[in-house]
Amino acid sequence: MNVSWLEIACDVPAEVSDVVAEYLTTLTGAGVCVDNLCVDAFSPAEIPDSTRMTVKGYLPADDDPAPKMEQLDTFLAELAVRQPGLFLPAATISAVRSEDWSSSWKVHFKPLRVGTRLLIVPTWEEASALPGDLVLRIDPGMAFGTGGHETTRLCLEMLEKVMEQRPGSAPSLLDLGTGSGILAMAASLLGCGRILALDIDPEAVVVAEENLALNGLSGQVECGTTPLESLCEDFDIILANILAEELVRLAPGLTARLNSGGALILSGILAEKEALVRAGFDSQPLIYEETARDGEWVAMLYRKPSLP
Repeated sequence: MNVSWLEIACDVPAEVSDVVAEYLTTLTGAGVCVDNLCVDAFSPAEIPDSTRMTVKGYLPADDDPAPKMEQLDTFLAELAVRQPGLFLPAATISAVRSEDWSSSWKVHFKPLRVGTRLLIVPTWEEASALPGDLVLRIDPGMAFGTGGHETTRLCLEMLEKVMEQRPGSAPSLLDLGTGSGILAMAASLLGCGRILALDIDPEAVVVAEENLALNGLSGQVECGTTPLESLCEDFDIILANILAEELVRLAPGLTARLNSGGALILSGILAEKEALVRAGFDSQPLIYEETARDGEWVAMLYRKPSLP
């Protein structure tokens, strides 16, 4: 569904952005958005202060905007008079279309091969599987994880490699920050036994459970929102695809929940944060094995020494 709107944009100094946003909310009778013009960061804590902001409000396209634009111009002029030296350019107005973003992004999500055997297919696409392919059908919904992002892909490739090198019975696995459930499902297809998929977002757990059912894996994976700190169970393999700072915070807990001889795969790490994570895990009784890289992202593999 496409709906036409008129977008009113005000380029203002950051110190008056809240005042202008409040006025625009009252003027339009709708919500506003505020764009930070100096964003170049991965985490909200890293977003630098911006000297200017763009405050945007919206009117239905069939409204006559002239009266409200006149009121806005008057308000901005009065605001500038009250604060000498304040630079407030005239507001602009343009027509925009709002799309149904919950489905429009799907055009970019196509069948994807990862590693040597995994084939990830969105539910609205068809793909021809080759002999030996492990096919995952997925609808990420509002949860993270399509296999296309570097962090997920690195995890999948590293997990496949770990499973190929691991002899013996089906290992147990913890998927921390499961998102869409894609890593837990891949683990099941690759031969893991007991699998626990956790996420702090209840909606992600719902999405993961739906994807498990779609792939006939509901009985193979347990999902939940239990925090790592509350777990008592240990695992042969742990996947943690979350922010670098959170990985460092959870380092003792991740190590404690890993069986001797087990593999710990860390992802969600910007390349520039690799040193931070390495330093954060230096004090843990783990052996660093390797770092895999894809663009600006890295994944790291640690192992816990086997008991003598």
